[in-house]
This record gives sequence, C-alpha cells and structure tokens, in this order.
Amino acid sequence: MGTHHQGNAREVKVLDAFIKIARALKAIGDRTELRLAEHGLTETQFGILEALFHLGALRASDLGSKVLTSSANVTVLTDALTRKGLVKRRRCESDKRVVYVELTAKGREVIERVFPDHLRQLLEDFEPLSDEQLEVLAHLAKKLGTHTASLLRSLAEAGASH
Repeated sequence: MGTHHQGNAREVKVLDAFIKIARALKAIGDRTELRLAEHGLTETQFGILEALFHLGALRASDLGSKVLTSSANVTVLTDALTRKGLVKRRRCESDKRVVYVELTAKGREVIERVFPDHLRQLLEDFEPLSDEQLEVLAHLAKKLGTHTASLLRSLAEAGASH
C-alpha cells in the first residue's frame, strides 16, 4: 500500500515512491541481516569485510563512506572485528597519524565463505527485475542519491555559515 495523503498528484507520487523504496530496502536489509547473523556478522560488519576484500587495506577514515556509517561507528565496528580476529589495524609508516584496516587470514577466510551466499541472496532478491530494469533502477537510484546528497551539502553549508 502506498500513501493515503490527499495532496496534489506530484506529492502523492513522491510519497508513494518513497514508501515503496523504503519498504523494498527494509525487506532486503532484514533478509540480509538474518543471513549474516547466521555467520555471526551484522550488515555493517560484513560491509567492512567486503570492502577490505574487494579493495584491499583501507584507511580507517575512508571506511565510513564505503559502508555508509560514521567514523565513530567504524571505530566500534573495527574493534569488534578485531576482537573476532577478522581485521587488524596497521599504522602508516610514513605518517603515524594514518591507520589502515586490513583483513587477517581468518577474515579473508570468512569473507570468502560468506560473500558467495550474500551474492546468491541478492540475486534472489532482485530476480523479478530484468537486466534492463536493473540498469534503470541503478541509474535512477544514483540520480536520486546524487541530488539528495547535494541538497544535504547545501544544508550543511548553510548551517556552517550561521
């Protein structure tokens, strides 16, 4: 069910689209969380492991933008993954202020085991969409995200000037 708002046609369409996007993301996220919990991981912990698996060691300060979380949360997540023996921190030799996070051998083993299952789940989740529809969805999501990020930056800049 979409919106029950009785506004103009544009308002109803925007609210309806927002509700449907939010519900789809919630369903996919809930299913992902259940699957990852079977491996003892949260979605964000998995995101860190996946980023390190595909991109190699990353600066701790860069991980937040990769997994869509704050730098403070990256610290908490990295601590938890370190306690599990899945990642380790390494100080940059040339600049001791910079800390890299990288997979351990155990972390690589876990992500190599979990990632194929995660990918299979996503293939199942997106199965109703054709390749063309996936391309359109990706394009539209990027367009919406880029526009909204621009609006957010404008708000931040306006707030900083006060």
